[in-house]
Amino acid sequence: MPALSSTMTEGKIVSWIKSEGDVLSKGESVVVVESDKADMDVETFYDGILAAIVVPEGETAPVGAPIGLLAETEEEIAEAKAKAASKAGGSSSPATPVSSPDTSTPAPAIPQPPPAPAAPEGPRKTTATPFAKKLARQHKVDINKVVGTGPYGRITPADVEAAAGIAVSKPSVSPASPAAAAAPVMAAASSSAPPPLPGSNVVPFTSMQAAVSKNMVESLSVPTFRVGYPLTTDALDALYEKVKPKGVTMTALLAKAAAMALVQHPVVNASCKDGKSFTYNSKINIAVAVAINGGLITPVLQDADKLDLYLLSKKWKELVEKARAKQLQPQEYNSGTFTLSNLGMFGVDRFDAILPPGQGAIMAVGASKPTVVADKDGFFSVKSKMLVNVTADHRIVYGADLAAFLQTFAKIVENPESLTL
Repeated sequence: MPALSSTMTEGKIVSWIKSEGDVLSKGESVVVVESDKADMDVETFYDGILAAIVVPEGETAPVGAPIGLLAETEEEIAEAKAKAASKAGGSSSPATPVSSPDTSTPAPAIPQPPPAPAAPEGPRKTTATPFAKKLARQHKVDINKVVGTGPYGRITPADVEAAAGIAVSKPSVSPASPAAAAAPVMAAASSSAPPPLPGSNVVPFTSMQAAVSKNMVESLSVPTFRVGYPLTTDALDALYEKVKPKGVTMTALLAKAAAMALVQHPVVNASCKDGKSFTYNSKINIAVAVAINGGLITPVLQDADKLDLYLLSKKWKELVEKARAKQLQPQEYNSGTFTLSNLGMFGVDRFDAILPPGQGAIMAVGASKPTVVADKDGFFSVKSKMLVNVTADHRIVYGADLAAFLQTFAKIVENPESLTL
């Protein structure tokens, strides 16, 4: 199971494009996997025969786990099928062996009794998770001499730590009794969360919903502040009516206006990821929140400041179609530097948006509504007004920075001729 995004921990098999026994060529699509962001075709990196499907359609598997077995020759197909059968049959039994070494004899896992059984399968190639390879480099461990305990001999971070002589924390935490340790945890969980009401239906998160939940919790660690700014949109509304027949959307107009303002205020387009420094991003990539069935995703209009309005609108239409078909590529949803969220089409006049992790600011756009205003001479008139609220990372963006950005954005929106240049 490949990692199709930086936040993906497991994937769901949507469908197998190929069947068992099919001959595969390198680069050919084999299976469609649902990640936490999109459905993506997964290609094979080797020539061979799809000997066995380990994870069938509709089921999930953690990143790095085998989902299918590839045979180089027809003679290896029977062996691969046997391995797949043992994998399926033994999926329930590994739970007990894992707990017994942890509770009774954690020390023998560090010496080298297992090399003998692992040797027959090891000579082909050494397979290790990326984090395990990183740990091996840090602790100067020869990865080729480490015995893997993961699926089909895959080397895990715990294997590298064991080879380096690093004590594993798990055995010391729960050496006495798993049941005794589980009891307080269950008690704490039950005391903090009330039981569901009778007749309620508990629905687990989808992969996308779990990713959104993770990002929202992560955003709580960032100190943010919010600034609201009213805009007069009569000129923008008139321009929209003029360019709408050419396929231009209000989202594209707002994205273009935001990108042009960010050119003049690059700190609002900056990002802070480690709490110790911040980065002035070399590109202005406007991510726009889109509600899709079962979740929320933010397709990215890359280089929005450099594209003309009509090309930007065309690109946006393509991204929305791919997002709703769950066919976005990673760079099309994870490369945003500034986010735009528009609920104005639902009649919402104002709202606050939550800052996405890794970005400096997000703009929440409300509906444009007729409003009675007074000019400097005291005369009343009716103008269309729209309120935008920006949430920003206060570690890198200050109040004066955001106010100046919003003033520039307002000038562009209220005099929108430059949007079509």
